[in-house]
Amino acid sequence: MRVHLRMAGAAGVGALMLLAAGCAGGPGAGAAKPGAPETVTPARPLPVKATPRPATWTGSDHRAHRLRITPTRLARGSDSDLAHIQLDDDLKGMVPYYLTFSYTNTGEDPVENASPERNFSVNGAAGQAAEQVSLFRSNPMATDSGLPPECRESGRAQLAPGATAALCRIFMLPKGDRPATVSYQDGGGDTLLWQVGGGTGGTPAGVLPAGRPADGVTTDSRGRPVSLRITPESVRTGSLADLSRFDLDADEKKLIPYYVTVRYRNSGKYDLLPGMSDGVTLRTVGGRTVKKLTLIDIGGPGVGRCPEAVPHAMVKPSGTVTECSIHLLPKGDAPAAVVFQGDAEGEGGKPVVWRAPADGGRK
Repeated sequence: MRVHLRMAGAAGVGALMLLAAGCAGGPGAGAAKPGAPETVTPARPLPVKATPRPATWTGSDHRAHRLRITPTRLARGSDSDLAHIQLDDDLKGMVPYYLTFSYTNTGEDPVENASPERNFSVNGAAGQAAEQVSLFRSNPMATDSGLPPECRESGRAQLAPGATAALCRIFMLPKGDRPATVSYQDGGGDTLLWQVGGGTGGTPAGVLPAGRPADGVTTDSRGRPVSLRITPESVRTGSLADLSRFDLDADEKKLIPYYVTVRYRNSGKYDLLPGMSDGVTLRTVGGRTVKKLTLIDIGGPGVGRCPEAVPHAMVKPSGTVTECSIHLLPKGDAPAAVVFQGDAEGEGGKPVVWRAPADGGRK
């Protein structure tokens, strides 16, 4: 019996609420810092080609509404913009970027409470999606900083056919990263992309070049840590025909498989079962993090173009194994980085990130 388990997924950006003092207090409410910045630093625009794209947005009515969306401005903010805000610890030291976009109702019916901003993402060079944050309208940041006017307003309650609205949202990236793309996750499942500048954004700190060997940690069958020498070898575009023996659902049949091949050398002192690819994820240029697709094929031949493990045997100390994992990406998206996260705790268990190797194509 062949059983298919859906394990592919994408981690979207989370909307965080920054609260100003003077608002009703509550769990997680932030406090305004005393004093205001002496000068306002204007936000610095970044080059994004304002190309309109047809898109859809699905609301609480579960209907796909036709829109035309256009990112009109992306600008780098300043630390002083956040001087009044008590940031969560994970946002401290990050840089604000302001994305302004317009959206037009191209359908025949009014759209109620359209919120396409939830589908936007600003993404770093290695596919790391920025954190999208929201502010209460009473926040003092709205009056004495370089925040664009659209970022101080909420969207329209109703958008008539042919009507256009503009919004701005704040995205936070680490200082060592820079935007490479703006993306929109379309209601139909595809990814729409706009390049920022040349689209590379530079290489963020902590991201290794494609194919460079690096050290990581996993655990053996008894939970003992085992060190590895890990080398990403290829990322190849696959075909849904390769998965025809498996029962993919309707949404998965709209996606494109990518095959990630990694070589592991056991540099520890315990034997390992093949299965290190369970710790591999693929970051995309559209800001998604896509897990391995797990296919259970008891007694079957597997996927010929993406064998689970070669050789399929215990990996003894100093031994090597090459493993391949399958990751399903939306149309319009592409691999940006390969990530290995072992299951060992402690310093050695931190994720290792590489630029994705060039797509080897369908071979």
